[in-house]
Amino acid sequence: MGDMTNSDFYSKNQRNESSHGGEFGCTMEELRSLMELRGTEAVVKIKETYGDTEAICRRLKTSPVEGLPGTAPDLEKRKQIFGQNFIPPKKPKTFLQLVWEALQDVTLIILEIAAIISLGLSFYHPPGENNEGCATAQGGAEDEGEAEAGWIEGAAILLSVICVVLVTAFNDWSKEKQFRGLQSRIEQEQKFTVVRAGQVVQIPVAEIVVGDIAQVKYGDLLPADGLFIQGNDLKIDESSLTGESDQVRKSVDKDPMLLSGTHVMEGSGRMVVTAVGVNSQTGIIFTLLGAGGEEEEKKDKKGKMQDGNVDASQSKAKQQDGAAAMEMQPLKSAEGGDADDKKKANMHKKEKSVLQGKLTKLAVQIGKAGLVMSAITVIILVLYFTVDTFVVNKKPWLPECTPVYVQYFVKFFIIGVTVLVVAVPEGLPLAVTISLAYSVKKMMKDNNLVRHLDACETMGNATAICSDKTGTLTTNRMTVVQAYVGDVHYKEIPDPSSINAKTMELLVNAIAINSAYTTKILPPEKEGALPRQVGNKTECGLLGFVLDLKQDYEPVRTQMPEEKLYKVYTFNSVRKSMSTVIKLPDESFRMYSKGASEIVLKKCCKILNGAGEPRVFRPRDRDEMVKKVIKPMACDGLRTICVAYRDFPSSPEPDWDNENDILNDLTCICVVGIEDPVRPEVPEAIRKCQRAGITVRMVTGDNINTARAIAIKCGIIHPGEDFLCLEGKEFNRRIRNEKGEIEQERIDKIWPKLRVLARSSPTDKHTLVKGIIDSTHTEQRQVVAVTGDGTNDGPALKKADVGFAMGIAGTDVAKEASDIILTDDNFSSIVKAVMWGRNVYDSISKFLQFQLTVNVVAVIVAFTGACITQDSPLKAVQMLWVNLIMDTFASLALATEPPTETLLLRKPYGRNKPLISRTMMKNILGHAVYQLTLIFTLLFVGEKMFQIDSGRNAPLHSPPSEHYTIIFNTFVMMQLFNEINARKIHGERNVFDGIFRNPIFCTIVLGTFAIQIVIVQFGGKPFSCSPLQLDQWMWCIFIGLGELVWGQVIATIPTSRLKFLKEAGRLTQKEEIPEEELNEDVEEIDHAERELRRGQILWFRGLNRIQTQIEVVNTFKSGASFQGALRRQSSVTSQSQDVANLSSPSRVSLSNALSSPTSLPPAAAGHSRREGVP
Repeated sequence: MGDMTNSDFYSKNQRNESSHGGEFGCTMEELRSLMELRGTEAVVKIKETYGDTEAICRRLKTSPVEGLPGTAPDLEKRKQIFGQNFIPPKKPKTFLQLVWEALQDVTLIILEIAAIISLGLSFYHPPGENNEGCATAQGGAEDEGEAEAGWIEGAAILLSVICVVLVTAFNDWSKEKQFRGLQSRIEQEQKFTVVRAGQVVQIPVAEIVVGDIAQVKYGDLLPADGLFIQGNDLKIDESSLTGESDQVRKSVDKDPMLLSGTHVMEGSGRMVVTAVGVNSQTGIIFTLLGAGGEEEEKKDKKGKMQDGNVDASQSKAKQQDGAAAMEMQPLKSAEGGDADDKKKANMHKKEKSVLQGKLTKLAVQIGKAGLVMSAITVIILVLYFTVDTFVVNKKPWLPECTPVYVQYFVKFFIIGVTVLVVAVPEGLPLAVTISLAYSVKKMMKDNNLVRHLDACETMGNATAICSDKTGTLTTNRMTVVQAYVGDVHYKEIPDPSSINAKTMELLVNAIAINSAYTTKILPPEKEGALPRQVGNKTECGLLGFVLDLKQDYEPVRTQMPEEKLYKVYTFNSVRKSMSTVIKLPDESFRMYSKGASEIVLKKCCKILNGAGEPRVFRPRDRDEMVKKVIKPMACDGLRTICVAYRDFPSSPEPDWDNENDILNDLTCICVVGIEDPVRPEVPEAIRKCQRAGITVRMVTGDNINTARAIAIKCGIIHPGEDFLCLEGKEFNRRIRNEKGEIEQERIDKIWPKLRVLARSSPTDKHTLVKGIIDSTHTEQRQVVAVTGDGTNDGPALKKADVGFAMGIAGTDVAKEASDIILTDDNFSSIVKAVMWGRNVYDSISKFLQFQLTVNVVAVIVAFTGACITQDSPLKAVQMLWVNLIMDTFASLALATEPPTETLLLRKPYGRNKPLISRTMMKNILGHAVYQLTLIFTLLFVGEKMFQIDSGRNAPLHSPPSEHYTIIFNTFVMMQLFNEINARKIHGERNVFDGIFRNPIFCTIVLGTFAIQIVIVQFGGKPFSCSPLQLDQWMWCIFIGLGELVWGQVIATIPTSRLKFLKEAGRLTQKEEIPEEELNEDVEEIDHAERELRRGQILWFRGLNRIQTQIEVVNTFKSGASFQGALRRQSSVTSQSQDVANLSSPSRVSLSNALSSPTSLPPAAAGHSRREGVP
């Protein structure tokens, strides 16, 4: 049953329901629509339709006291009719689907085509080959070894394509599998308490059926929807569904609806389960999120329903029972939300990841260059051949010779394709995949479970992290760290012996009795872990204090069980304190109180001194205490709690209802400072982030003082800096205009300085994240990472570039919306993710630096060789071997470099920093110059140096020459040593640094060397190699070693001097947003905004004109080239078309143009610039 998809579920449920509807007094539909009502609506509906909850229990054939009989047939029948309590996961993609997705890569498609053409040509042997009189030009004459090995080329290319595709698909597949494994592990562990046949039993959540009587208690996450039957003081946090942070009090006559996915915050009770699995409220949300796989099938059947139905679907679903509601809701997401599941898979984050964008662009640029080169090569060869044959030698074109000529042309074409193959970097996709896969595997060890591969690399560009406080920066364990007892202020937990025995007894009783008995401290689950805190965290902190004083609260509670408590004043937001009255053995009464210190201390008139005796406590003593004890505690980010007591005589019995008199004249026992301590590793992690150019912001629901204190402890803010700490209310007041709409420029005024957002709601979090991402305030678009654990953090996690969900504290909905799951809920794991992300980026850059050097050299050698000697010095098969070294092997070697801490010492690259920096371009061109010089030297004077026969212009079918073998071998040696140079891309001197930490690299370099020896010595005809002598080998290796020396020479040249070097692989703002995102944004824009946009476009056009005119004037003035002006004009025009993403570069160019004083009067220039970017 496990792999059954939602659609089967639905159809089955509907079929059964019609047939079995009569067996139970209500159908699944009725119950499902009932659960959509809230509060009084629901009460009215229950009264009208059923009478009361008892009646519903009768209809569901269950007893509120005994529960279900629990017989197998009965449970089975309930599962059949009302569904099972689990939400079927999306069907995983099959391996073939993943292969097909991997095949969509552009570079791969070009290669496939080239390979197929070259294969086809290699099998085409025209007649007339032996007609010697046709042509004597040895243009492109291949020896038969190469003719026989013609197919090798095509096959080799196809093989490399297949490798890339399989690796990519296998990665995706194993990642999916890992993730599913984790999911199922989480799900199996959940158990819940139900009553069956009068017995209280714990059953796995998936076993719960409609009609079960479930016992709910504090801290439970409700596993299904149900109706409250009875209980006491049950309060539920429904923020995970509604986003309202207030706790909702449940009662049979006011609000009996208990919804799945919500948390029990107080009290206990019983409920009758009315909806499970896909029909429960969480199930419905999950289905909308597209966790259910039925959308695609549904959508195919119902594809004709237009998008117009989307809005209708929400309102209808509310009113309609029956199948409509059920089908409309999933449809809402299928059609309105993510238009298509496949798109969702490929375009998870609306845009390509930054790296993919840059790489695609670069690959296309390189591909184009290669195409041009190969075309020129072919044209030159063909022209040379025809001119030589028909013009110089005046041969007539004989019909029987046509096939031979065709074959020559085909040979030329193959040389051209070879040049193209070498030029197109097909190793790029492979390098990216290997690098990401390697990182993801290793990140698992660093507690990062990556759900979307590109998140790993996006993390390296992160410029801002918005983190939760509780549980991420702190341990989410309240602990008492300071205390004021017996006139002494202890800065840490006092030694038990230093506290008077009387005081101690009062203290232990006051804490043990005057707290909810459901609050406990349980032994740790694992060895060495911290004890588990159950119940109210503040009370847990106090009970922990009792245990730290080497006392025990259990015996006190056993002696004074809950039933014997005389009167309890529970804690609420008005009282801000909790008091419990007990009857002492001598019939007198004692009341224990605890609460916020500033409130309880006002009611104290005595305080226990060091001897445990009460002494007078006057208002001025209190002010002194506030100044000396309470203020300092609060400034350390502690919550201060005062514990006190008061004795009453047995007669006359006090009037317990007159609270003002009762809660007065107290005697203070102690004041404690409770903290939720910062995780020890967090300050260091945050310091690393700040050093790495990442701004950490804290978004929390806590009050602003505690938040500020914690932020200082973590190092998010440093005293004396210029920063903002805002509360949610104030934040909203500042970012909204009079109409209450959020304005981007208002957010832009705030976010750069904002460090702490306190008392914030999930909506504030989403607003902040969206505001930072959409901001054009900085020249780089900000890349934002967000952490979240609650269901209501979903929108913010989805909006962020990288969403981190908490693996331990996180809800399923949060995990579903995230990109990376922190399996240890720890902030420092985020820093590891940044390190890995940057490492991926650097690995790709290393690979590119190496790859492009080989590319440039190989293409130029093939091209010039073909033009000058009509024959490429590097043969097709040799080229492919070089291609294999530089692509597949190099990508393995360079993409698996482990990250180092030094990666965190530089600023993030940002979205529009080019992939190939100036330094890298310097390295690429520098090494290319060295290699080309040596290869051409060898090509034209090599035979004289080595005293061997020249390989140039060798006649047809001549055996491979030593001369060309030496060239090939030297070329490969230079690549091998240059691979070591490529390990550093920021111009570091020591290229061997950390080389042994990467065994893969060493293995590959040595392996390549070994294979090269084999190819040269025994490759023979297929590889066009002839064996070399030892001294020739030595020379080849010596020239190769020269690369390392040359690398040092290049590192000495300062990059800043080389202004002419261009960077490549830059993402301009224009390409950053694909149409999908534009369409999505359009829906959010109202008419006013559209008008505004129109205005902006006109405004830009006007500016463009002025700007171009200015440029023209200036250009003529300075007599510089006119082209520059035109070029600038076109680039600006292209940017202004993309007003949807008002880009910073356009702002820069506008202000540059406008600030030139020759063009406009200064006032106008200033004015335009101010308005230039709305």
